[in-house]
Amino acid sequence: MRETDQQQDVKNAVRAAVKSGTDVHQQVKDITLKALTAHQLDMENIKSVTETVINGINEGMTSHGEHGKEVFNQAATALDDALAIAAEASTLAIEEAAAKVNEYSEHDFNDAIKDIRDMEGLFLDTFEKVAKSSGQVVSGIVNDFIAHSRQSGTAVGEQTLIALDALKDLPKISADVIVSSTVATASTLAKIGSGILLGIAESLQSSHPKK
Repeated sequence: MRETDQQQDVKNAVRAAVKSGTDVHQQVKDITLKALTAHQLDMENIKSVTETVINGINEGMTSHGEHGKEVFNQAATALDDALAIAAEASTLAIEEAAAKVNEYSEHDFNDAIKDIRDMEGLFLDTFEKVAKSSGQVVSGIVNDFIAHSRQSGTAVGEQTLIALDALKDLPKISADVIVSSTVATASTLAKIGSGILLGIAESLQSSHPKK
């Protein structure tokens, strides 16, 4: 399946979940995690999925109007929770890779850590962009959520702080370490993270019964 087709499928699924108004949080969270595990867990994938899910939420909100605040909050916090899990998986991937420090460059680790640090900003900034193109009612709901999130914090933001604390004592790469282009790189970090995220997602799926 082509990338654009996959994105459309994800957006359609999210839109339908939001329109249904039923079990919205769990539906959107499951859709998001499934989309994130379809590719490597790198920032390009995370950004693409985040934008697609938010567009789906926005389109699904058109059927709720001024009474849609609760539905929107369920959908938005579902995405937030899924991104927090992705941040956790990325952190575990870096920790696993740190045990094989000679196969990585300090640059790889720094880039991966920066990606985790940027995830909350990506989450809120993408919602802000959507709010600007939404109708007045939906825009107001989105902006209220953003303001509350910036004041009270987000799940992905909290997970980022946990991650940065856990990774602050990573082994320092010595200047004389030679990094071969054939060994593990940032791409492999993303693959490790994707595998860990898949495991977490599957465990979450098995923890709640299908309706």
